[in-house]
Amino acid sequence: MRRFATILGAVLLTASLGLAAAQDLGGRTLVVGSDTTYPPFETVNEAGEIVGFDIDVLTAICERVNCTVEFQTTAWDGIFPALANGEFDVVASGVTITDERDEVVDFTDSYFSVDQAVAVRVEDEGLTLDDFIDGDLIFGAQQGTTNAIVAEDLVGRDRVQLYDDFNAAILALINGDVDGVLIDDVVADEFVQQYAGEIAVGIRAVESGDKLGFAVQEGDALIDALNAGLQMIIDDGTLDELKDKWF
Repeated sequence: MRRFATILGAVLLTASLGLAAAQDLGGRTLVVGSDTTYPPFETVNEAGEIVGFDIDVLTAICERVNCTVEFQTTAWDGIFPALANGEFDVVASGVTITDERDEVVDFTDSYFSVDQAVAVRVEDEGLTLDDFIDGDLIFGAQQGTTNAIVAEDLVGRDRVQLYDDFNAAILALINGDVDGVLIDDVVADEFVQQYAGEIAVGIRAVESGDKLGFAVQEGDALIDALNAGLQMIIDDGTLDELKDKWF
């Protein structure tokens, strides 16, 4: 059995090395567009550095397929047009893979899945999803996101306030302009840490099963190298290690 495991490990290593060689990007620098207001996927730390789960995942992928990443902060509402115009090689911004988006960009295989949650003020932690659906409470969300779509599906457009980013939506919640912010669950947890004592995750498991992927221009052969690198960091356990680090 031990000998079989050794042989199997050698086979997997050989296959991995072969895959890496086939998708070698020759040291290319990938310019990556990201809305860096979405912790823990991407944010700017106190030193002014762009950090987060997406940054680490793409960096690990590039280590496997011989490339480097250069992240650039960009507004979410213009991120896909900028990609189409060639301003970026890749978009990495906690992007949910949807059929509509897949018509204009190509997505990598999924590297993470999320459900949605509702952040509320601490004093409103007892609110339920039915309180929003059946009452007159207002959701906040970031415009152009699947979170905004779910919020509108739940309560209608008239009871959804849209913001340029989730930082603004969370501040609106704290200021009493909205009653809850519909947001990915792991991001909600991050904002709760930032605004401890002011907001809480009042409602969890707003099931959406959103699968996240990196986006490239439609038809860009870069997708093959990114998928190859992603598969390698899945196989060697790196992706799981990064999940443990950030979540």
